[in-house]
Amino acid sequence: MNYGAYGRLIQHCTDQRFFRLGKQLHARLVLSSVAPDNFLGSKLIALYSKSGSLRDAYNVFDSISHKNIFSWNALFISYTLHNMHADMLKLFSSLVNVNSTDVKPDKFTVTCVLKALASLFTNSILAKEVHCFVLRRGLESDIFVVNALITFYSRCDELALARIMFDRTPERDIVSWNAMVAGYSQGGFYEDCKELFKAMLGSGEPKPNALTAVSVLQACAHSNDLIFGMEVHKFVNESGIEMDVSLFNAVIGLYAKCGSLDYARELFEGMPEKDEVTYGSMISGYMVHGFVNQAMDLFRELERPALSTWNAVISGLVQNNQQDGVVDIFRAMQLHGCRPNTVTLASVLPIFSHFSTLKGGKEIHAYAVRNAYDGNIYVATAIIDSYAKSGYLQGARQVFDQLKRRSLIIWTAIISAYAAHGDANATLSLFYEMLTNGIRPDPVTFTSVLVACAHSGELDEAWKIFNVLLPEFGIQPLVEHYACMVGVLSRAGKLSDAVEFISKMPIEPTAKVWGALLNGASVAGDVELGKYVFDRLLDIEPENTGNYIIMANLYSQFGRWKEADNVRDLMKEVGLKKIPGNSWIETREGLQSFVARDTSNDRTPEIYGTLEGLVGLMKEEGLIQQHEIDDDCGSV
Repeated sequence: MNYGAYGRLIQHCTDQRFFRLGKQLHARLVLSSVAPDNFLGSKLIALYSKSGSLRDAYNVFDSISHKNIFSWNALFISYTLHNMHADMLKLFSSLVNVNSTDVKPDKFTVTCVLKALASLFTNSILAKEVHCFVLRRGLESDIFVVNALITFYSRCDELALARIMFDRTPERDIVSWNAMVAGYSQGGFYEDCKELFKAMLGSGEPKPNALTAVSVLQACAHSNDLIFGMEVHKFVNESGIEMDVSLFNAVIGLYAKCGSLDYARELFEGMPEKDEVTYGSMISGYMVHGFVNQAMDLFRELERPALSTWNAVISGLVQNNQQDGVVDIFRAMQLHGCRPNTVTLASVLPIFSHFSTLKGGKEIHAYAVRNAYDGNIYVATAIIDSYAKSGYLQGARQVFDQLKRRSLIIWTAIISAYAAHGDANATLSLFYEMLTNGIRPDPVTFTSVLVACAHSGELDEAWKIFNVLLPEFGIQPLVEHYACMVGVLSRAGKLSDAVEFISKMPIEPTAKVWGALLNGASVAGDVELGKYVFDRLLDIEPENTGNYIIMANLYSQFGRWKEADNVRDLMKEVGLKKIPGNSWIETREGLQSFVARDTSNDRTPEIYGTLEGLVGLMKEEGLIQQHEIDDDCGSV
C-alpha cells in the first residue's frame, strides 16, 4: 500500500472538491482492511471537513490507533472552521487528559483553542491564563498564536493588553493589523482605530485589505466621520480591493449613517448581491435621519427579516420617538422566532426610560444577565441610562461598579447619570477618576460635567474645565460647552459676565446659548435682559413654545400682566400651541399615564384635589413660587 500516493490523491480530491471520489478512495482503504495512519487520517479528516461531514471526520480520527499532534490538529481545525467551538474545547480537554509526552499541543493547537475561547467567552482572566500557557510552551513568538491572543484580548475589552502584544510583535502580518484595527473598532475606540489605520498606511507593508477597510469604515460610521470615511472609500477604489458584500455594506453604512442617503441608496440599488446587513444599513440610515416611512417600506420588502434587520427597525423607531411602534415590532420579532440579542436590548431599554418604568428595565437587565449580555458595553450603557432616567441611580451605579472593563462610553454614561440628577460632587469625582484611569474624555463627557457644574453653581470648577482641560485634551469647545458656561454664570447670578462671555464667543451663539441666558434671566428676575434674549430667540427659533412660556411667566412674576398676555397672543398668532405635559407612574396595576388638564379619568376631582393640597404644602415650605406654576395646572 502506497500511503504517499493515496495521501496525494485524497488531497487532490479535497482541493478540487471531488468529495465523492475522495470517499470512494476511503472506501477502498476500508475494504482492504487498511486502518489509516496519522498521515492518511489527517488527509481524510480534511476531506470530510471540507465536505461538511464532521461525523465522518471524527470517525476517521477515532480509527487512528496511535494519534500524533497532526491528527489532533486536523480535527481541531475542522471544528474551528465549522464554528463548533464547544466541541473543539471538549476535544482539547481530551488531549490534555491523555497526558502523553509524545503528543504535546503546538502553535496550531493553541491557535484553535484561542479562537474557540474568543468566540465563546469574554473573560479576561481566562485570556491571561491561556497567555501564561503560551509562555510556558514557548509559543509567544509565533505569529499565529500572537494574532489569536490579540483577538482574544480585544474580545475581552483588554485593548491595552492587546496593543502591548501588537507592539511587541517584530514582524506583524496582515492578520495582526486587522486583529488590532478590528479590536479598536468593535470596542468603541474609534479614534484609535483610525490612527492605527494611518500608521498601517505609513508602514508600507502589509497593505490594508478588505477586512481592514470594513473595520475602519465601521469606526467612521459610528463616529460620524464622513470625511475620513470617504478617504478610506477612495483608498479602496484606488487600491483595487474587491468590493465584496461585507465591504459594500460597510460603505453603504458609512454614507447612510452620515446623511448621504441618496448616494447610499444609489450604491444599494447597484449592488449585484444584497444580504440582511445591506438592508439593515440602509434602514438604519433612513431611521437616523427621520425618514421612517422609507425605512419601513424597505423593511416590508423582506419576507423573512433576520435579527439584524429587526434590530435596525427597533433602534430606528426608538430614535424617532415612536415608542408604541417599538413595542409592536419587539413582539412581532419574537413571534417570528428571533431571540433578542445585545443590539436588541440596547435599543429597547430606552423605551422603559421614556415611560419611567423601572420594572421593565429590571426585567431586561435580568434577561441580559441570564444570557451573559450584561458585560456588553452597549447593553451596560443602556441599562445605566435606563436606571438613571427611571430615578434608580443606585442601580445604575451598581451596574457600573460591577463592570470589569470600562470604556469611555461606560464612563460617560455614569457621569451623565449623576449630572442629570444634579449631583456635582459625584459627577466630578467620577470624571477625575476616569482621567486617573487613563481614559481620554470626549466632547460629550465634558458636556455632562459642565451640566453638573451648572446645576450646582460650581463656577471655579467649570472655568477650570473650560479653560484648562478642554485645551489639554485637544478639544475645540462646542456650542454645547458655551451654553453650559452661560448656564453656570447665569445660575451664579453673574448675568453681566454671561452676556460678555456670549459677546466674545468665536462662533455664532445658537438657540442653546441664548436659551441658557433666558433661563438665567428668568431665575434672577431680570425682565429687561429676558426681553432682550427673547427677541434674539424669536429670530432663531420662533416655533419653540418654551421660550414664550418662560417670557410670559417672567412678566407675570412682576405683575406685568398685559405684556404677559401679549407674549401669549404672539404665540397664538404664530400658530403655536403648548403641548400638554404628561407623565407616567408605575403602579401594581401597570403604567398609569397623566396628561395636564385631562378630565377623562373618573377620579379627576380626587386627583386635582390631592394635587392642590400638595402644591399648597410646597408653597408653605417655600419650595415653589406662584410664577413657577405652569398654566397646565389649571386652577392651582
